[in-house]
Amino acid sequence: MKIKKNLSKTLLAGPYLVWMIAFTIIPLCMVGVYGLTDRTGVFTMDNLTLLAQRGYMKALLLSLGLSLLSTVICLALSYPLAMILRSRGNGRKGFMVFLFILPMWMNFLLRTLAWRTLLEKNGVINALLDLMGLPSLQIINTPAAIVLGMVYNFLPFMILPVYNCLMKIDNDVINAAKDLGANAFQTFFRVILPLSVPGIISGVTMVFIPALTTFVISDLLGGGKVLLIGNIIEQKFTTANNWHVGSGLSLVLMIFILISMAVLNKYDKNGEGNAF
Repeated sequence: MKIKKNLSKTLLAGPYLVWMIAFTIIPLCMVGVYGLTDRTGVFTMDNLTLLAQRGYMKALLLSLGLSLLSTVICLALSYPLAMILRSRGNGRKGFMVFLFILPMWMNFLLRTLAWRTLLEKNGVINALLDLMGLPSLQIINTPAAIVLGMVYNFLPFMILPVYNCLMKIDNDVINAAKDLGANAFQTFFRVILPLSVPGIISGVTMVFIPALTTFVISDLLGGGKVLLIGNIIEQKFTTANNWHVGSGLSLVLMIFILISMAVLNKYDKNGEGNAF
């Protein structure tokens, strides 16, 4: 009976295993093979060391800087919002969470294009500023526009894990801290904030990784004038048709992804910050 039960579980997991092998493991192996070989198929580390060149390093550092800035802004906006959501009644709480999730129902590309329409020189925002007699803003095709696009697109991925983690904090724990003489400041920094660390770590990971690897946002809102490492990798695969260099640079980015995953596993071993 036990053997049949285990067999049924294996059969149910079969489609998932096939999917993972076909669309995750095999592509990753191909990236590894291309990244560690040249056009003649000879093993080389040159594709990895290219990142040390000035142009590539500048793009990587800019990507890291904008990704970190976007992550910090998302966290600064998300934590107070999550605290407000936690304090609301169940009905209002569910509606407010729905409002934050609603933009995710729209296509990622359309959402970013909408911001381009708002920010461009003759866009909606500058038209409104002109009507009020205020000077126009030159945001489009700048790093500021890219950060704005990152924050807008990835903000829900920070709010939901933090909110989910805060909701798991028992009110009795907070009341106990207050009964023991802790003021609001002490209660937050000694009870609420430490208990919400798994959600923060999860949110930081879910925002930082896509922000670091994005190329669509920088293409649309940067106008090709701001090159991130994701743009360079995308150009190597499409324009330059050099899969070896593109894969090599991708392998370097995977190091940052693995580091982020290691941090997540260390501080969120039980998946307490997972909102999905």
